[in-house]
Amino acid sequence: MDEQPDAAGGPAADTGAQAGAGAGLDRRAELSEFLRTRRARLKPEDVGLPDYGRQRRVPGLRREELARLAGVSVAYYTRLEQGNGRNVSAEVLDSIARALRLTDAEHAHLTHLAKPKHKKKQTFRTQQVRSSLRQLLDTMDGIPAYVVGRRAEILAWNRMAAAVFGDWSELPAQERNWARLVFLRPDYRDLFVDWEQKAIDIVCALRMEAGCYPDDPRLSALVGELSVKSEDFGRLWATHDVKEKSHGVKRLRHPLVGELALQYESFKPADDSEQSLLVYHAEPSSPSAEALRLLASWGADARRAGAGSSPPSA
Repeated sequence: MDEQPDAAGGPAADTGAQAGAGAGLDRRAELSEFLRTRRARLKPEDVGLPDYGRQRRVPGLRREELARLAGVSVAYYTRLEQGNGRNVSAEVLDSIARALRLTDAEHAHLTHLAKPKHKKKQTFRTQQVRSSLRQLLDTMDGIPAYVVGRRAEILAWNRMAAAVFGDWSELPAQERNWARLVFLRPDYRDLFVDWEQKAIDIVCALRMEAGCYPDDPRLSALVGELSVKSEDFGRLWATHDVKEKSHGVKRLRHPLVGELALQYESFKPADDSEQSLLVYHAEPSSPSAEALRLLASWGADARRAGAGSSPPSA
């Protein structure tokens, strides 16, 4: 018999709207929903099970099918999917991860949710960027670079990042946040050619962070605010997708120089895994490289020029 869908308000209810200022994310609900959504995306034929064509009242695999694949009892798996990860072993989590066809990032997220490293309530220090790292940003002449920290907060940037992405110094510190910029500001929706993918990347990163730091009140407040203010954020947050991206290509629609295709690389300082340095560059001799050269000559005035005034002479 197919199991019934989880009742609204139960441990498997989506937690996006529950995250409020000063409150932490519910780790049990996060674990429950993550397992349920991973199970729902698999079909019997995906994992070598016969599908007898019966109408299923819930999407994906049944709990008993997943339990059989993972080599655990249905009762054990059901308790885990209800958010009770107490005393679960790493070996069992590995078996469930294999049965669910989890990626490395998803496997790590499952482990963080079921077996948290931080047993006690955490304290969250103010994020600081080393002076030498700030100096490094300033020496990167001609290429956009910035440092992002927890909760997608933009901590430091160079002149070219301001020319390409906007002069973040003009914003209040609280608004220097990629999640707020992408989901709440129309100009950033216009900036990214593939806005949906940029939005997905941000939500996936926040989900990973929520698994590591569910007691962070500022993170839960951010999730709560965006869930209320942005339907797109609520839609993507409800997927419970997680992933890590260290490199790729971003296509931008700059208000002054037009479309840019920029490759990026992400690096974590050895002494602070909570920060990342992102560096963007264009293919040599490409139109995007020429556009970056023009922006470098105009500096931060480039974004203001795109808003209506004339750029300075190159």
